[in-house]
Amino acid sequence: MTAAIVLAAYAVGAGCTLHLLIERALWLNRAPRAAITVWLAAAGSVVMSAMLAGIELAFPTHAFGDELAAFVTACADALSGHPSTPTPRPLAVLAGLTATGGTVARLAYCTMSVLIGGWRGRRAHRSALLLVGRRHRELGALVVEHDEPAAYCVPGRESLIVITRGALNGLHPSQVRAMIAHERAHLDGHHHLVLAAAQAVARMVPRLPLFARLRQEIPRLVEILADDAAAREHGRDTIATALVAVARASTPAGALGAGGDTAVARVVRLLSPAPAPLGTGQRLLATLGVAGLLTGPAAVLLLPPLIAFLAGCPTLQ
Repeated sequence: MTAAIVLAAYAVGAGCTLHLLIERALWLNRAPRAAITVWLAAAGSVVMSAMLAGIELAFPTHAFGDELAAFVTACADALSGHPSTPTPRPLAVLAGLTATGGTVARLAYCTMSVLIGGWRGRRAHRSALLLVGRRHRELGALVVEHDEPAAYCVPGRESLIVITRGALNGLHPSQVRAMIAHERAHLDGHHHLVLAAAQAVARMVPRLPLFARLRQEIPRLVEILADDAAAREHGRDTIATALVAVARASTPAGALGAGGDTAVARVVRLLSPAPAPLGTGQRLLATLGVAGLLTGPAAVLLLPPLIAFLAGCPTLQ
């Protein structure tokens, strides 16, 4: 029971406050890939804690085998018409299984909703683009006749990089290539899957502060990753000036575009001196943080019975 309370308290407390700790680690802004990993690990630890709290409530780890056997036996006897003595903790078992089952079902529903919705939207948009766009072999992109400068990609099995005629006419060729490199980085990095994971988790409890911030931070960090990939090939100034031109461009649902709400802040970042890479200590701290977030809930569940076993094992005394 104590472990269940600890896990439930952590799920609530971390969901309300953990984002504040991550945001205070300003050095993570220098390593967007590490920052994405930390954010997803934080959200994963909250979800796992909620699941494990229900399991621990239903079947405490110190008596898991006995209580599970008693529960199964009681169910079998009830179905056969010969109910036996009820399990010692029927309400706790029911509450625990309901909590865990509800969390798993909610996560599965949100994940499938995001994946299926994104797939349908991309498929419909891709079909429309192939009807109106023209292939540009040199750029490896689809050109759409539209005056507004814009560039985005449509991920999937038949991925597309889309650029408008307005961008081709208004940007220098080097800037156009930088935009294409930005979108190629999205496709090569499978960033749509990272966004889908963040959206699925965020939909579980949209008003939970950690999940709300996750939904805002992951898209920004994914765009920074693509910016940095394009900057390594074409230079920070080139990608920054290209972003200025497409900053106000809208991106279709399910696609990833260089413009948007974060464009201005990203331009400022690109025009500033390149940030220094993380030091050894900071990389170690990030790795330990992710490991702690992902293994902490299981440790809370398993350490007490393990310690009790070691303490009572005759061969170790």
